[in-house]
Amino acid sequence: MLITKWCPAPGCEHAVNFVAGGENYDVSCLCSYSFCWNCTEDAHRPVDCGTVSKWILKNSSESENTNWILANSKPCPKCKRPIEKNLGCMHMTCTPPCKFEFCWLCLGAWSDHGSSTGGYDACNRYENSKLKGDYDETEKRREMAKNLLERYTHYYERWASNQSSRQKALADLHQMQTVHIEKLRDAQCQAEAELKFITEAWLQIVECRRVLKWTYAYGYYLAEHEHAKKQFFEYLQGEAESSLERLHQCAEKELQVFLSTEDPSKEFNDFRSKLAGLTGVTKNFFKNLVSALENGLCDVDSNGAATSKATSLKKMSQGAVREEVEEERGQIELQCPA
Repeated sequence: MLITKWCPAPGCEHAVNFVAGGENYDVSCLCSYSFCWNCTEDAHRPVDCGTVSKWILKNSSESENTNWILANSKPCPKCKRPIEKNLGCMHMTCTPPCKFEFCWLCLGAWSDHGSSTGGYDACNRYENSKLKGDYDETEKRREMAKNLLERYTHYYERWASNQSSRQKALADLHQMQTVHIEKLRDAQCQAEAELKFITEAWLQIVECRRVLKWTYAYGYYLAEHEHAKKQFFEYLQGEAESSLERLHQCAEKELQVFLSTEDPSKEFNDFRSKLAGLTGVTKNFFKNLVSALENGLCDVDSNGAATSKATSLKKMSQGAVREEVEEERGQIELQCPA
């Protein structure tokens, strides 16, 4: 069944057709904008619409501001006004008219502190109370808020970083298609069809950055007690990310050598083999990652035992890395004969 929907991109007047019944709801418009047919948010495979909705809401929620305030400020022991710590030492002075001087760690009067309590950078009273477990409820909430904030920041920064990298890759792809391909065609005496491998590499980078971005939202909501699944997820994510970084490095940095010359290079065919190989390997890594996440990481059971499929995925990824290393070693030997 064919259904139609207007593209949600700002300023776009195109309609997009979609064949109902498939498992993939990511679609692309003629304007190049990709979105989810179900929720009309940015394309987010392999993460489901519910997770995306929660993640977007969390990123715009005041709760994170509250957590930051709770984790990074304390009430003055005298006037109860929130005080933010912006210097390294523990000696705090409340703002006028209060001006109460106190210890950031234990909140005791600073007049009771000295070299015997740890000086300016520590507080023995606080450390002793910490060892005894004598936290009050406010301190416990503060520690919890700090841990939650640090965990959220870890995933959000990587989510945002891959989004920025994807935007840069899109710009580089456009520059490649409109300027650099023609320059390479003339300099390397190659037909445009023979340079298709470069465009394919950049398209793969753009898509992989999108997938990798959403895997960090997936990881944030992965239950902490699912230790085996979390370990398997981080393994697959790490292997895919490492492969993507090698591909991105090759397409971005190593290509510059050939863009900066006007003469044909004997090494260009070696570069072609390397970039095409990295593109294929990275594509497989991300295919395995997407498949595993869409299946709920079911290749690892609740007891932490890996199924034969999970084991084979690890062996495949290790084999792919070995092939890359051997290929690069072979190229070095060709360039530097004994």
